[in-house]
Amino acid sequence: MNQPDTILVLDFGGQYTHLIARRIRELSVYSEVLPFNVKLDRIKSFKPKGIILSGGPQSIYAQDSPKISSEFFAYCEENKIPVLGICYGLHHIAYSFAGKIDSLPKKEYGKRTLKILKKKPLLKGLNTTETVWMSHGDQITELPADFELIASSETCPIAAFQNVNKQIYAVQFHVEVSHTPKGMQILKNFVYDICKCKQNWKMADFIQETISKIREKVQNEKVIMAVSGGVDSTVAAILIEKAIGDRIFCIFVDNGLMRKNEVAEVKYRFQNILKFKHFFVEDASKLFLSRLKGITDPEEKRKIIAYTFIEVFEAKAEELKKQYGEIKFLGQGTIAPDRIESGVTSRTSARIKSHHNVSLPEKMKLQVIEPLQLLYKDEVRKVGEQLGIPREFIERHPFPGPSLAIRIIGEVTEEKLRIVRESDAILIEEIKKAGIYNKVWQAFTGYLPIKSVGVMGDARTYQNMVLIRIIESKDAMTANFAKIDWDLLEHIASRIINEVPGVNRVVYDVSNKPPATVELE
Repeated sequence: MNQPDTILVLDFGGQYTHLIARRIRELSVYSEVLPFNVKLDRIKSFKPKGIILSGGPQSIYAQDSPKISSEFFAYCEENKIPVLGICYGLHHIAYSFAGKIDSLPKKEYGKRTLKILKKKPLLKGLNTTETVWMSHGDQITELPADFELIASSETCPIAAFQNVNKQIYAVQFHVEVSHTPKGMQILKNFVYDICKCKQNWKMADFIQETISKIREKVQNEKVIMAVSGGVDSTVAAILIEKAIGDRIFCIFVDNGLMRKNEVAEVKYRFQNILKFKHFFVEDASKLFLSRLKGITDPEEKRKIIAYTFIEVFEAKAEELKKQYGEIKFLGQGTIAPDRIESGVTSRTSARIKSHHNVSLPEKMKLQVIEPLQLLYKDEVRKVGEQLGIPREFIERHPFPGPSLAIRIIGEVTEEKLRIVRESDAILIEEIKKAGIYNKVWQAFTGYLPIKSVGVMGDARTYQNMVLIRIIESKDAMTANFAKIDWDLLEHIASRIINEVPGVNRVVYDVSNKPPATVELE
């Protein structure tokens, strides 16, 4: 495949770094994320048409803050490669060209009104005022020499600036998130008008390139594929199967934490519809539940589940070795948000929560292969469509690898699992009946470690509380709670209270992401 026009994103540890690359790929332009301290020769090898400096959690003046060398800007200027700084990237540009940055006494976070002072070239097509999403603790107080101010807000006087001669542009706000409505327009201006990129990358290129990379890595070896029945692991399994054929062994681990009827449904799909030659169900429910007994800390839960999964997979690899020979690889459906929230995309990334498929033991016998690790959920679904996977598979709501364990606040018990399973089944049944299942990103119930007084049958009850969470999102990096019909919500709550023994109260989660996360733990 010919080298497509490429926009590189240098990662300073921002939660939205990979989302920048995903937005650019949405424009049919190839984008790849590299660490901020990547060697200049590696950057040169891509022959980039433009480079974006991401956001990040640190202050530019901190002793250990991530910084790139002055050679980088000299290289970009000499080769006429445009640079766009976002949030921390803006601070880095100002710092590198002798501007001044000060710390705010209070972090600025949320929607702000931006006043556009100069539209061309970066802000072309925007109105005089626009809504943008801010998330920063420092801000520019003095522009570098020869740079001009192009946008400001009431709380951030220097919200965007540029130096057209040097082809350097910078914004304090996050153009990559959906909470900045004209963010894509700004990226289009940068990618198409400023960098002169052609739309010469498509998802089919990713599929062919990924299959080739899998073949190159696996050679003649075999792969154990961790499948959950979810979108990510299903798409990853199909990609690996297309690369190596029947040398893939799909393993579904029943960890005792699954949704109602999940085990039977996944088994049917993989054996009867997807028709994988090698598919196995491993019942490890007693092992997982015994290890989670008494555990209340969410990070410890995740770690225990992650390590136990690997233990089960490696034991299964040893068992299969007797009949099929040695198995060297473990396939996973890890996607970009998993890695971002786990804080492994960069040494400067903040860890939000450890995903089970990312927080792996240091000493593993199996080598991990993750064909989807650079993609977001909607991109994975597009890959699934092109691979011909049935729509009912790729349109399933996301389900976390640690399963219901992180939808139960506190210790996991059989009683709490029963409550979540039964209430969740009611919720999903009702939103499907109402025709909104495919209109929302995710819907689930959770167990709250709270009991409250109720009245049922003229008698006092003191029972459990169930939480309903339904969100709308495009990529799970940001999300809004779904404003569903109140009559439907009332009907769902009524069914849960009446049909799930031990529950007398249902609450609806109206928090967005951020500041909340999608899952409870």
